Amino acid sequence: MNKCMSLHEVKAVFRDGMTIMCGGFLGVGSPEGLVRELMSNGAKNLTLISNDSAFPDSGIGQLIANKRVTRLIASHIGTNPETGRQMIAKELEVILVPQGTLAERIRCGGAGLGGVLTETGVGTLVEEGKIKLTANSIKYLVELPLRADIALIKAKRADRAGNLVYEKAGRNFNPLMALAADLVIVEVDELVDCGEIDPETVITPGVVIDKIVVSGGY
Repeated sequence: MNKCMSLHEVKAVFRDGMTIMCGGFLGVGSPEGLVRELMSNGAKNLTLISNDSAFPDSGIGQLIANKRVTRLIASHIGTNPETGRQMIAKELEVILVPQGTLAERIRCGGAGLGGVLTETGVGTLVEEGKIKLTANSIKYLVELPLRADIALIKAKRADRAGNLVYEKAGRNFNPLMALAADLVIVEVDELVDCGEIDPETVITPGVVIDKIVVSGGY
């Protein structure tokens, strides 16, 4: 099975109303080329799941600035003033999730678990509308799993089977999101033949990767 496709071909997979996960942490480990194709596709009314909303003129921040996202699930938005402005103006629904909880909810979505118990957020605004449990005299919130129609992730290197190697901090949310979407597309800096990657360095196995795109230099 040939998993490779061009950046231009990726454009056809996006449609209005999708839920999209996007890897990265303030631009580090973000699939810039894939985001650019999503921008040029014109898809709107998107639900975006990401650690943050980047910056107004880079990464997924461009989707916010161009009002292509109607719902954002993220751990913080402070680096993108446009996100805050749209939230206050009720042009954008923003669901803020503590960073560790966000990671665990995505992990649960990938592992097929029904949720995770956490003390984080108990007694704060975070607990509003959520199921609460008490076990061993400790109060917990029940945080439900997150999944997406598409995960857009970034890796340093892939072989043609889709086995992935990440570069340093670029690992962040990418491996978790690779397990939590119906369609997983990875943008890589380097594509090599099968057998050229040391199996001990593989973080994400190729079996969960659907499509591979070689970066256009972003």
